[in-house]
Amino acid sequence: MSFFSIFLLAVALSMDAFAVALASGCALRTPKPRQYLRVASAFGFFQFAMPVVGWYLGISVRGYIEAWDHWIAFGLLAWIGGKMAWSGFLSLRTSASCIRPSVDPTAGRNLLVLSVATSIDALAVGLSFAILGTSVWRPSIIIGLVCAAISAAGVYLGKTLANLCAFNGWAELLGGLTLLAIACNTLREHNVFG
Repeated sequence: MSFFSIFLLAVALSMDAFAVALASGCALRTPKPRQYLRVASAFGFFQFAMPVVGWYLGISVRGYIEAWDHWIAFGLLAWIGGKMAWSGFLSLRTSASCIRPSVDPTAGRNLLVLSVATSIDALAVGLSFAILGTSVWRPSIIIGLVCAAISAAGVYLGKTLANLCAFNGWAELLGGLTLLAIACNTLREHNVFG
């Protein structure tokens, strides 16, 4: 996979984390530096770790499915991307305002749950890497670093745009459409289209 493809994948996978970070920034209104660091570290770490876990799970079944591995990768990426795009589309239709929780979303159990929830997609991507025979370390590091940066930016933008949290839907929609494009590119790289 080229650096550009990995970078686009990282940005797409980070859109859930960005949306959550943006909502957290909206909720906090004046986040402290430690809250930026906690969000960026937690989201970045889980976005790094989940593809590695998925890759190790996928290695065990790769030999059985090499003949149609690109279809599995396409299906996983298309499913994740479609789900993200649909969720973003629904968010735009409902135009929900930013939720302001009574507890700090960047601390303790809340942060752990949010980190895991926003990185489940990366587990399936790691499985796709294993199926396609792609090394996981370089993409995982890039995904983690990009997610950390995007998450910190999300908290900042959330603080800045506290009354415009409908932007979350656009971010998720864009991330989903990017994953769908990467899924189609996987088929193109395996000459499915001719």
